[in-house]
Amino acid sequence: MSSAAVDQQKTSAPILFPRGKISIEEIQRGICEAADLPLERAKTIPAQAYTSEEFYEWEVANLFRNDWLCVAHISQIPNAGDFLNVDLLDEPLVIIRGKDESVRVLSRVCPHRAMDIMPEGYGYEGHGSVAPNSDKPACGHTRFFLCPYHAWSFELDGQLKASPEMHEAAGFCRDEFSLRAFHSEVWQGFVFVNLDGNAPPLAPQLTEMEIDIAAYKMAGMQLVIAREWDCEFNWKVLVENFMESYHHLGIHHKTLQPMMPARDTWTEPEHRRYVRAHLPYKDSLREELRERERGGDWSSGFPTIASLNETQKTEWGLFLIHPNCLLATAPDRVIWYRLQPLGADRMKLLTTTLVAPEVATQADFEELRAREAQVLYAFHIEDMEVCTGVQRGLRSSSSREGRLSHLEMPIWLFHRYIAARIRGIWATEV
Repeated sequence: MSSAAVDQQKTSAPILFPRGKISIEEIQRGICEAADLPLERAKTIPAQAYTSEEFYEWEVANLFRNDWLCVAHISQIPNAGDFLNVDLLDEPLVIIRGKDESVRVLSRVCPHRAMDIMPEGYGYEGHGSVAPNSDKPACGHTRFFLCPYHAWSFELDGQLKASPEMHEAAGFCRDEFSLRAFHSEVWQGFVFVNLDGNAPPLAPQLTEMEIDIAAYKMAGMQLVIAREWDCEFNWKVLVENFMESYHHLGIHHKTLQPMMPARDTWTEPEHRRYVRAHLPYKDSLREELRERERGGDWSSGFPTIASLNETQKTEWGLFLIHPNCLLATAPDRVIWYRLQPLGADRMKLLTTTLVAPEVATQADFEELRAREAQVLYAFHIEDMEVCTGVQRGLRSSSSREGRLSHLEMPIWLFHRYIAARIRGIWATEV
């Protein structure tokens, strides 16, 4: 073997990740080095990117708080006074539909003594575990907000309504003590929040994707299945697992692989604001589904969305809107994941299913929903298993620099996004 070949073998061989604590700068350098490789040379990023609390805090400041995070779908709060509580990155939030029908994201922190006006775990409406078939997870309804500590009350737009026994407080002005309103935007029926208030409008950044998904009419869909998960793994582990279909060959070999073989999946070239992957049905299933649609047979799912084109009726689409909004489009539904990171190795996850509004009015809908909830649970639990296992492996001294398959192109694109944000740009600007 020539010396050049030996050198090439040494540089391409996987290496063990260094154990112990390494600096944020070293983690960032490892991410950028991996992201700069071409797809055919793609490799994994340092394990500490998934285990370091310091790096997680960097992500909170530089990926999450300064960008748009998806927190709800408008079907969860259809009427004036409907609200939904979400705790996001140490911010207790309430998503409320006001008397003017506007959707707002308000802080639940009372401006008097910093009380969470609806603390989780104390029996207040709008909190609580999500039943597997719930169509309104953790939602409530109110005419106004009332802080239980000192009975200060607030209008649905956050304005202070009443503050008992404050008449002797010199210079006290009710207009100065509203619930904080966060920067929010509704896009395609999904409610996004920007915690630092400085992110540019979201919709203009997703024009291309909006055209791609228009036929699904997501703004008019109904959220009909939801399940909460307490996850002992890093948020990036979940994003990477959701977006790549290579693992259909392994953990999903009985659930998704027979429908959408891994070898047939493919990923679009890099987009600035999102990642887009295609999961075509195998040929025999395509023809079977066409026959079922013609005969009105929905024994294997919900009714097909009528407005879809032929390609959309025979594949799933996976979308990652950076940093962590995950959507899957299917011929009969849209699946949305809400991620709530809690630390380097912890997060709360809400998995949901949305369908066209007419589906929910069918006589046999409850039967359909119960059946599909169990089908979804089957592959969700498979994903929970592997994501938990990956996080355990990432903490091990045996974890090493791995190589990525071409079928893991979404992971490579995701790493390129993170590397670009480290550099203060977007991947398409490299």
